[in-house]
Amino acid sequence: AVVSTQSTGEPAEEVRHVAKPSSALFFKFNTQLGPPYHVLIDTNFINFSIRNKLDIYSSMMDCLYAKCTPYITDCVMGELEKLGAKYRVAVRIAKDPRIERLICTHKGTYADDCLVQRVTEHKCYIVATNDKDLRRRVRKIPGVPIMYVQQKRYSIERMPDAFGAPRT
Repeated sequence: AVVSTQSTGEPAEEVRHVAKPSSALFFKFNTQLGPPYHVLIDTNFINFSIRNKLDIYSSMMDCLYAKCTPYITDCVMGELEKLGAKYRVAVRIAKDPRIERLICTHKGTYADDCLVQRVTEHKCYIVATNDKDLRRRVRKIPGVPIMYVQQKRYSIERMPDAFGAPRT
């Protein structure tokens, strides 16, 4: 794009910044994904799991047919604690020793931004959420699978060779 300046009359070139594709992607296949899978859990994914009486750890392994390591960020933990006494079961599940904690270094406690930022930086995660807005935002990031609760079981989209993928 060429923009002319008024003072000199010469055209000045405008610099465009284009995001580089990740080196982890081989066409649309993410080479960083592989067992044991790293799964980032969102607040409403825990709540939907409780509502459908699903154990997070075993249901993830049933969906992916491999060992999974669930992760919860400080922002998601803060969001769960803000929900109050009604969601104390979700907080107890989130404090399970099988679920690993990730420390957040940014300001603010908005969990969706935190998860999107972390997945954009490191494409080794699967995002587990039932939030439509967050799923829409994660779909824009190439090579990141999304896990969600559907028909009383976990399902996954955008996963190459996914056995637990929904039937289309």
